[in-house]
Amino acid sequence: MTRIAVLTPDPHDASYAGQWPGVLARLSEAMAAEGITLEPTPWTDHVEDATALTDYPLVLAVIAWGYHRDHARWLAATQGWAEAGIAIANPASVLGWNSDKAYLGRLQDRGVPIAATRWCKDVTLADINAAFAEFGSEQVIVKPVVSAGAFRTLRLSPGQPLIEPPVGRAMIQPYLPTIASEGELSLLFFGGRFSHAVNKRPVPGDFRIQVQFGGLYTPVADPPAAALALAAQVLEAIDEALLYARIDMVPNGTGRWLLMEAELIEPDFYLASAPDRGAAFVRAVQKRLG
Repeated sequence: MTRIAVLTPDPHDASYAGQWPGVLARLSEAMAAEGITLEPTPWTDHVEDATALTDYPLVLAVIAWGYHRDHARWLAATQGWAEAGIAIANPASVLGWNSDKAYLGRLQDRGVPIAATRWCKDVTLADINAAFAEFGSEQVIVKPVVSAGAFRTLRLSPGQPLIEPPVGRAMIQPYLPTIASEGELSLLFFGGRFSHAVNKRPVPGDFRIQVQFGGLYTPVADPPAAALALAAQVLEAIDEALLYARIDMVPNGTGRWLLMEAELIEPDFYLASAPDRGAAFVRAVQKRLG
């Protein structure tokens, strides 16, 4: 059996204790059929010393949830893994820059369409009012640039008080009603090849599509050509050796797709919605193992 390490959440962070074992179980089942054993290990055990990870031909960061709660250590860890030459996927450098949503601005500079965005620090009501004036939208979304799972994310209407806003660097975007009416589309790629797609919608009255907030997920057998084209544009703009990628996007209401996130660290692969139940990911891992 080939042993692969899988980075898991900090054991002192109970936020994900009830979720990540199930994700690991689904990945393990797909891998075991091809003679690959997954061995979980907390990412926080390998910050100062990555020696233990050198024993593995491949390390996967796909369940390293919670890094945004300890971002400085995460950046230190990714730098250490790179310097130690750890065979990690996605590459340690990607795991570093993808943890800060400022990368969306860099992708925009390379021609990738994203939602209108105001970048700011320590959000104030003046920032919110300026965003409403700029966007002309009925509502705005405010979120920290280092976050996951709608962490400290707000939806505001004009005149609404700013309660517990993100601390530090943040981003403000117009709320796109199409998220509720048409949903966010996630396209999964393994080894650079399209695998499957999932549509995600919030429950009525909410704006968050994450499953912990009741998000409704539906497999998409035939995603629109324009959505696939945007995903290809994003991957070309990134131009790094990615083992996996989840490209999240929404339609803007006029027929154009906008990138919301390029999830390259610990995305849910939605393998239950994959026609092959993860076989494409296993093949990509096998190819990486060489």
